[in-house]
Amino acid sequence: PARGQELDGTLKKIKASGTLALGYRESSPPFSFVGPDKRPVGYSIDVCLHVAAALQKQLGLTDLKLTWVPVTPETRIPAVVRGTVDLECGSTTASLSRQEQVDFSLMTFVDGGSLLTTAAGAPRGLGDLANRRIGVVPGTTTEKALAEFLAKEFVTVRKVPVKDHAEGLAALEARSIDAYASDQGILVGLALTAGPPGRFALLDVLFSYEPYGLMMRRNDSDFRLAVNRALADLYRSKQVLTIYDRWFSKFGRPNAALQAMYFLNSLPE
Repeated sequence: PARGQELDGTLKKIKASGTLALGYRESSPPFSFVGPDKRPVGYSIDVCLHVAAALQKQLGLTDLKLTWVPVTPETRIPAVVRGTVDLECGSTTASLSRQEQVDFSLMTFVDGGSLLTTAAGAPRGLGDLANRRIGVVPGTTTEKALAEFLAKEFVTVRKVPVKDHAEGLAALEARSIDAYASDQGILVGLALTAGPPGRFALLDVLFSYEPYGLMMRRNDSDFRLAVNRALADLYRSKQVLTIYDRWFSKFGRPNAALQAMYFLNSLPE
């Protein structure tokens, strides 16, 4: 809000309670997942911690308590709408249809849908997918984009619904599915955290565009501005590259699309 202007909405709630409620995913590595000490960790968690520090400074709070709320693909939007969560720090694609219910921050990551398989006897190309069992979380942008992509390529598969990424990985390991569909960054994160390397393979295909953002309640422009101000500062200062390296150093430098996203969202103050 402008200098001297009364606080309203989420900023007023945070100031009065001294608490910020952050939503996180329990099994969406390397973006948002439970670490060895049972605390939320990941790229999106670190981005949200930067935002939380900026909000604390803006509101003049000596202490800001962070309340971590676990969410799933089914509960994340209702949790934000109801007010259980002020800011969702996961791996949520900022789609237009979701913006009918919630608002999103500036973009925080750029990804694309792909397929994870087991290294042994797995499908190697698009043609190998015919009549195979593909695991996917229902109600996600991945599910919709995959269906559209396969229809366009005239490939028919057997879709197997799974609850979340952990269940998808478990089904793949148990051979009850032949491939698991999700965003490429998440699939690589799952493979890297699942034990010895080389057990899994990524299909050489990207079937969607997934721009991530932090979810918040609709029509709270002051809070959205405060969040976006923190993100723009993170990108302008290049501090975001430290966060990127912490979680994606095994993947090499940010790709051209992600570098462009950081640059284009480095809004001037």
